[in-house]
Amino acid sequence: MVAAGRWMECRADLLAEGAKSLQLRLRDRFRVAAVDYHRRRNLRSANAGYLSSSVQRWLDRFSEFRRETLPSSSTFYRKRVSKDIDEEDESVLTRLVQAVAVPVLGNVCHVFMHGLNRVQIFGAEKLQQVVLHRPENKSLITVSNHVASMDDPLVISSLLPPSMLFDANGLRWTLCASDRCFKNPVTSAFFKSVKVLPVSRGDGIYQKGMDLAISKLNRGGWVHIFPEGSRSRNGGKTMGSAKRGIGRLVLDADNTPIVVPFVHTGMQEVMPVGAVFPRVGKTVTVLVGDPISFDDLISGGEDKNMSRGKLYDAVASRIGERLQKLKLQVEALAVEQALELEKYPSRVTERAARLLQKIDWESLGIGNYMGLDEKKDPSVEPSITQLYPKENSREERSFGGAGYSVGGGFVSRIRGYMDSTELTLFGARGLYRNHRSNEYFGSLRDVTPLKIWRSLYGHAYFHPNTGPI
Repeated sequence: MVAAGRWMECRADLLAEGAKSLQLRLRDRFRVAAVDYHRRRNLRSANAGYLSSSVQRWLDRFSEFRRETLPSSSTFYRKRVSKDIDEEDESVLTRLVQAVAVPVLGNVCHVFMHGLNRVQIFGAEKLQQVVLHRPENKSLITVSNHVASMDDPLVISSLLPPSMLFDANGLRWTLCASDRCFKNPVTSAFFKSVKVLPVSRGDGIYQKGMDLAISKLNRGGWVHIFPEGSRSRNGGKTMGSAKRGIGRLVLDADNTPIVVPFVHTGMQEVMPVGAVFPRVGKTVTVLVGDPISFDDLISGGEDKNMSRGKLYDAVASRIGERLQKLKLQVEALAVEQALELEKYPSRVTERAARLLQKIDWESLGIGNYMGLDEKKDPSVEPSITQLYPKENSREERSFGGAGYSVGGGFVSRIRGYMDSTELTLFGARGLYRNHRSNEYFGSLRDVTPLKIWRSLYGHAYFHPNTGPI
């Protein structure tokens, strides 16, 4: 029994030592595996870093090689556009709708601007000449400042006569942001029917909307664009810089189009920021400039291997500078016209004097206004007896202290006291003394001869023989 107990103890010790030995082996084994795992991962990361750095180094060398060997290449390039890019969009039904909607909208805007507002246009013949008489395949681009949401079509329709507004095919195409004019199917159909092309903000100058505009130019059409890209934020006081998009329209068309600039002021009052409907009774001044030439830029850029992006910037810069100059001129013209409008009452007085001289006073029963002796030489001074008659003849009747001559008329009698021109100005001045430019014809009910006389000569009274006393 004792021997059996000792054997069991020895067996237990051997098992414990074996288990401990196995535990140590397993621990060592797992430690080795962990070390190998980290070593392999570090090796892979080192190899990946080497490969990525090598690839990046080769890419940098390739880019440098491109820049050195191809100086004219850049992110901007010439994208040719087919004339039939929008053939599917322009169906027969769309053209029929445009043939009706464009003339109607144009004439309504023309009547609104010239009938309910006052439009002063300088140089309109420059635009009309280009629209009517440019070559068949020569396209047209008009550029202008952007002040109000309805600059187009209100301003453009005011520049053209109604007869030209009936030609829907010859009128302009324009661009509008898709998030503004093409929000839903209804607005999309309306703006499409009045020749508006959608553009997406932030999609760059090579988007479909710009391609559609170039396709219109390639057909010899007319495209209107606002080079600023958006409306003025301060009511037209300043003008933003021209964007590259206008440069692409000019340079990427098959034939370089004619570019006609015009600038307007006063639309900020017709359509203020936040207004839903345009207002009436406002004054808008428009100045049309001479066409802008780009031949020197195009030829100079080709000779100097100028990149496409720089060419776009040069064209946009030239257009922006021309618009800035026209803006200063149109503001000066607007101020000048406002000052002329303040002098309008004096012109009304002169016109009234001329009208009074043309009245047939004999048909009114008071004799000839200019008298019977008007055919005499006006350089000859009237005699003293004509100016101051001593006494009335039997054929003359006394009326109100002044002689009423049956033969010579009322005015021929008082010509002895007042010259005809002075009498005309006297009447016209009294009627229009308090006239203002915004009140064309006031009420004449309160105008009496006594009030007119007092307004001219104070409280003096007139005596037939001695004059004012």
